[in-house]
Amino acid sequence: MTAPPLLKARAEDQQPVHILLVSPNPRLRLQLREKIGAPRWSMTEAGSGAEALEQLASRCTEVLLLDPMLPDIVANEFSAMVLQRFPSIEILTLNAQTGHLLLANASPTPVASQLTDLIYRGSIADASQYSAVRTGSPVRDGGEARTGLRGMVGSSAPMQRVYQLTEMVARSETTVLITGESGTGKDLVAQAIHMISPRAKHPFAVVNCAAIPEALLEAELFGYAKGAFTGAMQSRIGRIHAAHGGTLFLDEIGDMPLSLQSKILRFLEQGEVQRLGGNDNLKVDVRVVAATNADLKSLSQQKLFREDLYYRLAVFPVQLPPLREREEDVLVLVETFAQKFCPGVRIAPEVFDLLRTHTWPGNVRELRNTMERAAILLNGERVLSARHILL
Repeated sequence: MTAPPLLKARAEDQQPVHILLVSPNPRLRLQLREKIGAPRWSMTEAGSGAEALEQLASRCTEVLLLDPMLPDIVANEFSAMVLQRFPSIEILTLNAQTGHLLLANASPTPVASQLTDLIYRGSIADASQYSAVRTGSPVRDGGEARTGLRGMVGSSAPMQRVYQLTEMVARSETTVLITGESGTGKDLVAQAIHMISPRAKHPFAVVNCAAIPEALLEAELFGYAKGAFTGAMQSRIGRIHAAHGGTLFLDEIGDMPLSLQSKILRFLEQGEVQRLGGNDNLKVDVRVVAATNADLKSLSQQKLFREDLYYRLAVFPVQLPPLREREEDVLVLVETFAQKFCPGVRIAPEVFDLLRTHTWPGNVRELRNTMERAAILLNGERVLSARHILL
């Protein structure tokens, strides 16, 4: 990575390098402010993406230190916006859990190296309760730990494995089967696979096999020809064809009727669909990702799910852990959702003690709903306590 010309000039004449620290976490801002001081550095702060853009427009800034868990915009979208408006700025991403810099390049710029040396002098281990969200290419903070996928929070070992598998399979054309209990975020992994893949600029079509009545599901998936049934006044392509060039996400695949499973298998093997009531075979280029909270292997043994379809879907399985198996992520999720629903709220220690011991049968979805409910019960208060938590 080559340092922007303005940074080189600053380094040569020893003028202060102007830094903007963007983080919603005041403790993280305080600790970094204590480490990065004058005369070499001149640092200002912003608590949100909108506030940062205002500051960037009003003063010359050379380096932007970015906490990826912003309250008002996804970090990678914010970074793209900044670089479009201010192309000379060097953006350095922080690990929101440690405050350390995440250096994605093996040869960091001189400024990045100097800031890293400053920040690593002493621990900022508890600088934030936030967890980073994936902002682009895989990054490392001194090891092989991944900071997450877009929309997903948590740095526990089980989640690190999910991130690793997702990144590995995303760039291939392999069919993926995502399994896990309800509320674990299977849809987020499916979206991440699509967004990281070469198909990201093409459609991402979602079909919830449990939400569409059996009588309509075939027509939704494969489309229909004019006159195929009463009310079919014109031909229509299905969602499989609509996803041409992109990704088809078959959610709750375990609930797909047996009568349709053979047609899905044929589509997977031959790459073509036949519309309901039609004779034409339409070639489609679609990558398939499926998800279920059911045990498809067990269902196939009971003749409730086609065994050949199961093995065709499960070329590359990704198992999501339940929240009870990633206890260390609970507090990070609590803080994340609290700030999402009520920015700036303080959380009493009793809340963490209460939520840490809950088993979360509804997983992350249950925790999210709990925090959204608590934000409503706050009713303008600025400290969230145990009386706001309903389990």
